[in-house]
Amino acid sequence: MTTVQAKDENSKEQVKEVKKIKDQWMIRPCRVYDAEYSDCTSFAARFNQYFIYGKTLDCSQWKKDSISCHKWIDNEDAEAARALVHSEKVRRRNRLLPHVQNDVWQKRKEAPADWNKPLPEHMQKEYENTYLNVKSKELKGEVPPSIDLPYTGGCTIL
Repeated sequence: MTTVQAKDENSKEQVKEVKKIKDQWMIRPCRVYDAEYSDCTSFAARFNQYFIYGKTLDCSQWKKDSISCHKWIDNEDAEAARALVHSEKVRRRNRLLPHVQNDVWQKRKEAPADWNKPLPEHMQKEYENTYLNVKSKELKGEVPPSIDLPYTGGCTIL
């Protein structure tokens, strides 16, 4: 086997390995990781973190994810992709943890039987002249279209 054939075989194996990455859909575009890191390390974010938590937060994971993402996109590095997926799973788990640990509210198995009952009469009267209701009727053809003045993008101070 020549070196060219060996390289071709390695490339085919890499392509197969790249296609095998589980939960690849979780990987965000690299610009998202870059923006998150930039935002996390900005002066305003640091000030807010100190105000909320009494200390600044560790932003290194966003930087690691950014580097891994660029390795994945530029070099099709399967290990970098797996690291990104793992990081996204950890981030998702941490975000959902308070919901899972919630013992205050009882979780429903199904919607209430009367979930779509009509609104009370006083609420229907309030809804009658709302912008949303008027536009809904216009779209259904129940009333003629009203004239909406175009937004000029400015304001007048008198």
